[in-house]
Amino acid sequence: MTKYRHDLPQLRGGLFLTDGGIETTLIFHDGLELPDFAAFHRLRDSHGRAVLEAYFRRHAGIALTQGAGFILESATWRASADWGQRLGYTAAQLAEANRDAIALLAALRGELETERTPMVISGCLGPRGDGYDPGTAMSAEQARGYHASQIDTFATTEADMVTAITMTNVNEAIGVTRAAIDAGMPVAISFTLETDGRLPTGQPLKEAVEAVDAATGEGPAYFMINCAHPTHFAGVLDGGDWTRRLRGIRANASRLSHEELDAADDLDDGDPEELGSQYRELRQRLPWINVVGGCCGTDHRHIEQIGSACMAA
Repeated sequence: MTKYRHDLPQLRGGLFLTDGGIETTLIFHDGLELPDFAAFHRLRDSHGRAVLEAYFRRHAGIALTQGAGFILESATWRASADWGQRLGYTAAQLAEANRDAIALLAALRGELETERTPMVISGCLGPRGDGYDPGTAMSAEQARGYHASQIDTFATTEADMVTAITMTNVNEAIGVTRAAIDAGMPVAISFTLETDGRLPTGQPLKEAVEAVDAATGEGPAYFMINCAHPTHFAGVLDGGDWTRRLRGIRANASRLSHEELDAADDLDDGDPEELGSQYRELRQRLPWINVVGGCCGTDHRHIEQIGSACMAA
């Protein structure tokens, strides 16, 4: 199959930060109610919109201070058909919400971007089901059809790419990639990992990366890891050729398993300084990893530590 070429600033080198765990930050630190963890839903009210804008400004400010690039990841992880329907959105309203989320980021980029801190706008999409549990996986073609409407909407905006966060299985990742190729959008695939460094399906990360690449002609611009602590996956990153397809990490603050996190009443925000040092060690081993941010439990404190530690590496 054709090998797809992508022209994104982060593929040319240099460190790029992104944000932390947006949903856990908005809920536990900012006091917002997020039904179904749907951050995009709060763009509809003035208070929620102001909190979201402040959130992105705070994280972009860290990149500006540290002289790193920045990925503006839209608050649209839950803004796909099934989740939107649960929240009462029509298809037209959901498309408008996705466009609005990107417009917010485009305005911030126009105001904040500098030559030293290039900013990339990414349309974020999440799994059709739960981000921890693969459930009954779709076929690749079903996933292609399901995710196409959100990706096609992003293609009409100022989004530079799409990023599929918390992918739990290969079929859905293949479908997302094919839908992005159809729309002419670069795509990054980020896999959820368990405490053993495998996908929730039990598949090794290496096999998952290679399977998506084989099925799509190396369609993703790059792959990422998310929703796991570095101690959960550091051991599976063996430095083989396949690891060069990994460019991004968005780790959890906590060492807890997904089951333990689901059952916890309080936020486990771990140790930001320790997390930064763990990122530095990973960058020293795999220096091509240059897109770094956080997932569950992380906030601006973690991103500051991750950024400074990775710049030092």
